[in-house]
Amino acid sequence: MTKLEQMQRVESCGVVAIIRANSSAELIEVAAAIKAGGVDLIEVTMTTPNALSVISDVADQYGDEVLVGVGSVLDAETARAAMLAGAEFVVSPVTKADVIDICNRYSKIVMPGAFTPTEILAAWEAGADYVKVFPSSGVGPSYIKDVKAPLPHIPLIPTGGVSVDNAGEFIEAGSAALGVGSALVNNQVIADGRFDLLTEKAKLLVEAVRAAKAD
Repeated sequence: MTKLEQMQRVESCGVVAIIRANSSAELIEVAAAIKAGGVDLIEVTMTTPNALSVISDVADQYGDEVLVGVGSVLDAETARAAMLAGAEFVVSPVTKADVIDICNRYSKIVMPGAFTPTEILAAWEAGADYVKVFPSSGVGPSYIKDVKAPLPHIPLIPTGGVSVDNAGEFIEAGSAALGVGSALVNNQVIADGRFDLLTEKAKLLVEAVRAAKAD
């Protein structure tokens, strides 16, 4: 799958599931559950125990059926290690030029984090494919709309505070996709083995995104 095809997939699904699992086996079960609900984009954060092994195991298990990425990346060395392990996209809470550069060198999608319009523009001009607007929990969809007004050409992925209740609003405000963490993959639900609930949440999120894009 080419990078362009992967980017089309990001925007088609519209939901990047941010997962902090305890093991490869647990994450594979989570991936199966949310994939059944229509979410096939998974960001495995580097705060996950043995994150690189988890990324490798999930990538081997699903191949192109699930687009696996890495999150919480703070340096180029980590980005490269994750890409070699099978990560197809790299997400960071901040903007680091070395991370963007190495992702572009390997033709992988890169989503650096930024918040203010100045930071967002700087991330885009440094070579970002998408800019992760983080944290979005305190500002909501209206902030995305305000930023998109003077910067309509920059694809934004708000992360933090995104849920089924406001997913449609974030898309209508101009978001290219959404980063969704605990509102989709809840650790207690995983501990209880209620993977059917993950499937249902995934379905609701995807439906909300698609409905908003269709308007």
